[in-house]
Amino acid sequence: MTQELTLNNGVRMPALGFGVFQSSPEETAAAVSSALGVGYRHVDTAAAYFNERQVGEGLRRSGVDRDAVFIETKVWVSDYGFDETRHAFDKATRKLGVDRIDLLILHQPASDRFDRTIAAYQALEKLLADGQVRAIGVSNFMRHHLDELLARTSVVPAVNQIELHPYFSQPDVQKADAEHGILTQAWSPIGGITFYPGWGDDRRNVLEDPTIAAIAAAHGRTAAQVMLRWHLQEGRSAIPKSTNPGRIAENFDVFDFELTAAEMASIDALDTGRRNGPDPDATRDIFDRVIPEE
Repeated sequence: MTQELTLNNGVRMPALGFGVFQSSPEETAAAVSSALGVGYRHVDTAAAYFNERQVGEGLRRSGVDRDAVFIETKVWVSDYGFDETRHAFDKATRKLGVDRIDLLILHQPASDRFDRTIAAYQALEKLLADGQVRAIGVSNFMRHHLDELLARTSVVPAVNQIELHPYFSQPDVQKADAEHGILTQAWSPIGGITFYPGWGDDRRNVLEDPTIAAIAAAHGRTAAQVMLRWHLQEGRSAIPKSTNPGRIAENFDVFDFELTAAEMASIDALDTGRRNGPDPDATRDIFDRVIPEE
């Protein structure tokens, strides 16, 4: 069993995707194959994860027909620009081993070079018009980024992928997305960024939150399953990641229970307003990281 969402151009997308951020190339193919084996039909990767090739390998290894899997990937900032982004599509399809991408999005707004961001998005519009991608979108765009993008381009993004978990739910960005018919998609949907090493100090692990633990106990579920159910019931897409086969299966097993309105409200109330990931307006050295051809 799964659940689908309809994007603003009519394309249907599985609501629950499988993420591979911070999955090493050595682990990615096996993880993707395992995810597809338990029922996932949506895989999210990115050029900057350096594992697109292994995602394609995992797809082939799984034996699941390519047309049954919704493939989402992201263009990195160093490939922004009209011609550069068209070429980024070529690199991505070559690595993935596919000739069409279901959802292609810009990985960052890159405020310090937003003219190139606009040109990159215009390249996505051309790829969409030519049928080389089925839908286009953005990632980490705040309201002001969306306002400028929409003023300067023609196609409303289908998706905006943002940091979103119970401790940081970005209600204003979700509202901006909804105002324009953009689907909000959650990265770090179970708060992984609150406990991954290397992301700073003074982090509270959302998986250990007592409110979520109580809800999980009431349903005989895990904290991760409760958070994923919260996303789905609020109409979002979520892309949990794991390389552990047991957790991969557990994260997909969220379609046969329902949270009450009171439980949903109690999770909503956990928002701290505190971002755990990078500020989307910050300039970062990794923006210039070169994405290899192969």
